[in-house]
Amino acid sequence: MATGSLQGIFTPNMVPLDRNGNINEVELRRIVDFLVDRGVHGLYPNGSTGEFTRFSMEERHRVVEIVADQVAGRVKILAGAAEGSIRDTLISCEAYAKYGCDAAALCGPYYFNLSPENVREHYAEIARNTPIDIVLYNIPQFSNEISIPTVMQLLDFERIVGIKDSSRDFPRFLNMLAQIKPVRPEFSCLIGTEEILMPSLIMGGDGGTIATSGIVPEVVVKLYHLTVSGQLDEARQIQFKLLELINAMLFGVDFPEGFRAALTLRGFNMGESRQKLSMEQQCDVEGVRETLHCILNEHGFIGDLVPWAGCDVPPSRAVSSMSDDQLQTVVQEVVRQLQQGSS
Repeated sequence: MATGSLQGIFTPNMVPLDRNGNINEVELRRIVDFLVDRGVHGLYPNGSTGEFTRFSMEERHRVVEIVADQVAGRVKILAGAAEGSIRDTLISCEAYAKYGCDAAALCGPYYFNLSPENVREHYAEIARNTPIDIVLYNIPQFSNEISIPTVMQLLDFERIVGIKDSSRDFPRFLNMLAQIKPVRPEFSCLIGTEEILMPSLIMGGDGGTIATSGIVPEVVVKLYHLTVSGQLDEARQIQFKLLELINAMLFGVDFPEGFRAALTLRGFNMGESRQKLSMEQQCDVEGVRETLHCILNEHGFIGDLVPWAGCDVPPSRAVSSMSDDQLQTVVQEVVRQLQQGSS
C-alpha cells in the first residue's frame, strides 16, 4: 500500500507557444483545466516534456506561476527547478514557494561529473536552505546519478520528501522501495516511466510523473485507480495500450515532437517548437501525427475529431501498399502544408 505524501499521477505538461515563439498563456491555462478536469492528481511544470531547457529562468518561473494560478489549489504542483547552480535553484525554490507549489523537483547536478559525496552535499545544502519541500529527480541519462546510498543519507532532511526515478531501471526502483520505505514510509517514490507504471504501483510505488498523462489523462488515471484497487486484469490491458501510444510518440521523431502532435489532436494550439526541425523530421512528425490520431480514435480519446482515412489499416501496411510515385506525392503535399503553416 502506497503511503507517500505525494501520490497519484503527476503530469509533466507541455508549454504551448504563440506564433512568435512566446508562452501562449491562454492555451496553457486551457491545458491545465483539461488535465485537472480529467482527474490527474498533480501537475509537473518544467519537466522534460515541458522542454524546460528551451526556456529562460524567468520563463520557467512564469510557466509555474501560470500553472499554479490556474490550478488554484485543485491539485498538487510539483514544479521542476533543475537550475545549473545551487544559488539559482534556491531562487527558483523561493519563487515556487511564493506561488503556492507543494514541492520542487531537482535533478542531479549536470554537465560536470561529481562524486556521490558531492551529489549528496549538493542536495544537503539545498535542503538546509529551501523554503519548499523538494523531490529528488534521478535521471542519469542527463545528470549525475543519485545513488540509493546517497538517497538513504539524505533521508534525515525533512525537506526532502520524495524521489522521482526516470532511470528506466526497475530493479533499482524495487531496491529503492525496499530500503527507503521501512525508514520513511511517507517518503514518496514516483516512477518516471510509463512502461513500468503498473508494476511499480503493485510493488508499493506511490505513483508517477507520466508524460502520456498529458495526452490521455483519462486512461492513465484509470490505470492508476484500477491498479491500486486490485483490478489487475483490466489494468494490464490499459498498460499494454499505453505501450502502443508511447511507442508511436517516441520513435521516428525527436522528443517531444510526438507529444506536441498528439496535443494538437486533442484540440490545443501548441505552436512550433523552439528547436528547429529538419525537413526529414517535419515529415516524420506528420507520420506520427497520423499514427497517433488512429490510436487515440480507436481507444475513444479523440472526441468529435474526424478520424484519418484508413485508420483501420496499420500504418506500415498502408505505406507499403503505395507506389513510389504515390508516396512522393504524399510527401510533397505534407511539405507544402508545413511550409504554408510556417509562413
